[in-house]
Amino acid sequence: QVRLVESGGGLVQAGGSLRLSCAAFGSIFSINTMGWYRQAPGKQRELVASITDSGRGNYADSVKGRFTISRDNAKNTVYLQMNSLKPEDTAVYYCKYRAVNDYWGQGTQVTVSS
Repeated sequence: QVRLVESGGGLVQAGGSLRLSCAAFGSIFSINTMGWYRQAPGKQRELVASITDSGRGNYADSVKGRFTISRDNAKNTVYLQMNSLKPEDTAVYYCKYRAVNDYWGQGTQVTVSS
């Protein structure tokens, strides 16, 4: 079992920045992918960014150049630095851990005001 603990959401004005963190606890495999997804009201959950254990990142086109995903393998923690935030970035952001199975965090609200 893996438990994910997220933090860092909040309310920010357009153009501002936020940093999300997600720490994984439990039976962690050294080979894994961690990532961030988001779900806005009335919309499907979508991938924002993911990163492999070797540090290879993948981004949704909508956040390229604005968001940066990183990880600290020693702490089993993944980060999402979000810059130049837009109102359309408003959503609940979920952390995901993938190894043998998939695990999800509880979600953290990000609200960007115009």
